[in-house]
Amino acid sequence: MVFYIVRRFLNYFVLSAIATCLAYVVASVALDPAAKYLGRNPRPSDSTITSILDGLGVNPDVPVLSRLWEWIVNLVAHGSLGNTVGGTSVVQEIIARSGVSLRLLLIGSVIGAILGVVFGVWGAVRQYRASDQIVTYSSYLIFATPTFVVGVLLMIGATAMNGAVGNQLINFTGEYSAGLSGPWWVLAADRAVHLLLPTLALVLMGAASYSRYQRSVMLDVLAADYIRTARSKGRSRNSALVRHGVRVALIPMSTFFAYSFGTLISGSIMLEIVFSFHGMGEFALQSITQSDINGVAGTTLFLAILVLFSSTLSEVLYAALDPRVRY
Repeated sequence: MVFYIVRRFLNYFVLSAIATCLAYVVASVALDPAAKYLGRNPRPSDSTITSILDGLGVNPDVPVLSRLWEWIVNLVAHGSLGNTVGGTSVVQEIIARSGVSLRLLLIGSVIGAILGVVFGVWGAVRQYRASDQIVTYSSYLIFATPTFVVGVLLMIGATAMNGAVGNQLINFTGEYSAGLSGPWWVLAADRAVHLLLPTLALVLMGAASYSRYQRSVMLDVLAADYIRTARSKGRSRNSALVRHGVRVALIPMSTFFAYSFGTLISGSIMLEIVFSFHGMGEFALQSITQSDINGVAGTTLFLAILVLFSSTLSEVLYAALDPRVRY
């Protein structure tokens, strides 16, 4: 089992490294970090701009592959991802912001996956009934709605609720209430309230996607011969579905979880902007708008690592659910 996990991890590690290198090359070709300084008034001298770009390691006069190699050497030898155009360390930015994004992603993806599986199985078992139709149409409606629109609609609903009760029941701007003091549980509760709406938006998007796929897979399982065999041996319908049906239906879902995680990441980026969360999503957008090559590469590396671990976890779940997989 350990050898299997290590082998799959190394495969995904190579893919993540390739994706990060490609992101650095594309950012180097598409972005113009010198434009930030050329537009200043008074305009810095060419020698000053060249010195700044050399210090950041993004001078366009240096070949892209040479800059990429230097970036990789600094990463491996010193654990450095370079500096942003603002002069701060990319690693420090990631450390400061990653906790915000990880809280949102982990909570939203786990709850969304659980609800998606439950609603998918429920819809398959009660195919074409009223409950199945409600889940189906609701899932399609949510899935077809952009993530930031879902976030805005939740904000409008929370504002209406706060106005109805005459109190600020749900806070949704920023990660916490500025100036709030008190015991740790008060501060933790305040952060949880602020995290409620963006997490709910991510849960809705994840559950809508997972439920459609889970329902389709579960319908195939319900028509399988081994389900009828289990029933003919005296097992009740619920016992056959839980012991044989759901477990088999979760096998392809374990792979789907990993590859849909990238979609949740892109959705969380927009939610961070909508709800004014200072996470990796905001940092990624700032890096692009400011032509920050090191910031773009560092963000890509962070996201690649998340996909790396989620893909490895999906392989472990796949092997645990499917006894035919050889370690």
